[in-house]
Amino acid sequence: MKVDQILRAKGTDIFAVRPDDSIAQAVGVLNDRNIGAVLVLDDNGGVVGILSERDVVRRLGKHGVAAMDMRVSECMTGDVYTCSAESSVDELMAMMTNKRIRHLPVTNGGQIVGVVSIGDVVKRKIEEAEQEAAALKEYIAG
Repeated sequence: MKVDQILRAKGTDIFAVRPDDSIAQAVGVLNDRNIGAVLVLDDNGGVVGILSERDVVRRLGKHGVAAMDMRVSECMTGDVYTCSAESSVDELMAMMTNKRIRHLPVTNGGQIVGVVSIGDVVKRKIEEAEQEAAALKEYIAG
């Protein structure tokens, strides 16, 4: 299974904040959209980082409630890993495991076309396993 199949099933919505937004504003987006990470885009729409729940929790642990007034640029992960729409689910699993990340922006022709999470990947792997099991049962019964 390829990433583009995941995006077709889940959608291609991209949620983002700006580097100068406050962490409180970014947390509002995470909460309102029920997501675990947002892209951080510059004024030209270029990706300059990603801010995850993990980034926020680390700052809260270090700075307490004052972290909510910090700028996204102070808390985000600036080194953003990406995958392509043609990447396989197995490639995503390996990258997410090796890099210890949970969200990957998806690119196609240099443009961000979506974001996949570890939850999306696990869901697809479970669906694949269930389909294989059903096919085997059908084969054995037939």
